[in-house]
Amino acid sequence: MKLLAVRRLFRIKRVVIRYQLDDLLLALPVPVWLHVLSALLPWRWLPRRTLNLSRGARLRLALEELGPIFIKFGQLLSTRRDLLPPDIADELAKLQDQVPPFDPAKAQALIESQLGARVSEVFARFDAQPLASASVAQVHAAQLNSGEEVVVKVIRPGLAPVIEQDMAWLFLLARLAEKASPDARRLRPVEVVSDYEKTIFDELDLLREAANASQLRRNFEGSELLYVPQVYWDLCRPKVLVMERIYGIQVTDLATLADQRTDMKLLAERGVEIFFTQVFRDSFFHADMHPGNIFVSTRTPWNPQYIAIDCGIIGSLTPEDQDYLARNLIAFFKRDYRRVAQLHIDSGWVPADTKVNDFEAAIRTVCEPIFEKPLKDISFGQLLLRLFQTARRFNMEVQPQLVLLQKTLLNIEGLGRQLYPDLDLWSTAQPFLERWMRERVSPLHLLRNLQLQAEQVPHLSQIARDALERLNQPAAIQAAPAASHQWPARLLGAALIGGAASQGLLLTLATWPAWLMLAGGVYLVLRR
Repeated sequence: MKLLAVRRLFRIKRVVIRYQLDDLLLALPVPVWLHVLSALLPWRWLPRRTLNLSRGARLRLALEELGPIFIKFGQLLSTRRDLLPPDIADELAKLQDQVPPFDPAKAQALIESQLGARVSEVFARFDAQPLASASVAQVHAAQLNSGEEVVVKVIRPGLAPVIEQDMAWLFLLARLAEKASPDARRLRPVEVVSDYEKTIFDELDLLREAANASQLRRNFEGSELLYVPQVYWDLCRPKVLVMERIYGIQVTDLATLADQRTDMKLLAERGVEIFFTQVFRDSFFHADMHPGNIFVSTRTPWNPQYIAIDCGIIGSLTPEDQDYLARNLIAFFKRDYRRVAQLHIDSGWVPADTKVNDFEAAIRTVCEPIFEKPLKDISFGQLLLRLFQTARRFNMEVQPQLVLLQKTLLNIEGLGRQLYPDLDLWSTAQPFLERWMRERVSPLHLLRNLQLQAEQVPHLSQIARDALERLNQPAAIQAAPAASHQWPARLLGAALIGGAASQGLLLTLATWPAWLMLAGGVYLVLRR
């Protein structure tokens, strides 16, 4: 453990003591042993000054002082007003875009160093006062010399060392948890922390965010569901991002949305549709969809359109993950719990010797109560808790590649709860998923598969030629005279590889014979 990380731990302790966060924890229904343990802490024996702050304000200020990782945790909590007291939820909501800004002079100096020119030369107008400020960056309004209104996003200075120290402690805690508890090993905390580390450091690279925004804009080009601002690539650098300024209503400003007579039911349904479109159609989803990053256009309130900003965190899924999730969700919608149980076993998420009947009964017990209820009557927090308890019984492992997806789904559900409490999340999503599954077997999709396989044929043919050339080399024959009995098998393997190449042109939906031939051929050629 590095010395800086140890110093960071003492800083965290000072913040906890300063804002008396231990009192907030002990006010909750926690186990008796935690009260006993807290009584042994040295600072609880000393006189403590009275803080003239609400409990929500103390928590918010502590998270702000601790830095980006803690702020992001507060942002996630703020989207789940159903799980928090109103006073704490209101305070944590300020973490979405009202984090105290850093010195505007430092921001301007960083912009000039990144762009290699003075701000007055690049922009016709630059507002020194930040427009918004969050955990990783702050935003300034500006105008280009060509007249376009833009925003300039600049990374906070000195973030990387703080994040590195926090990640060191997270990794230590994850490793200790894995060693101490079989349940923790099932949750794979080291892999989860590793994925989060990659995500948070990717967010510090604004060129990556610019690329993400450009891709998301292209995915929804001309869509009435979602608008993504234009990126001005000539003015983007690793620590500076310039993009089109948007004008809209923050999605949580319910009063203003109501004043312009926004169709709230349609707005909530479109939020769900956007999520599933990104996940299943594009496999490219905005994974930081807290309310500070989502606005609603003022142009057509009867046909509301979302506006998304801050694409620093993007998630994606493999085709296998997409297919697995879609089949599971459809089975959930149809209440086919046996199918859900079998899919979990087939995917390897639970041990192969799991009894299907027992697993089916456990899933039914958890999921059946959530159906035929409006969103306002469903606690997804409690549902997830019960699912984790079920997972523990059947030794189901957490899938780190789906952590971002789960976080985003929680954000979407929390947002939908605020916009239209009677939204039925399931009935809104089910038609979309069934349509997506039908499209996967459509002639157009099969034709696309055929084209992709045709593109692979030259590569497969080259593999076959290379294998035959190796077999025909005299040195290879002399080097292994005792292996002459393997020649027929190797020739058969080369023939299988060539056959797989030709099969790739003919097979569309059922591609497994070609790949089976290819695998068998490679094995026969390369085995010793």
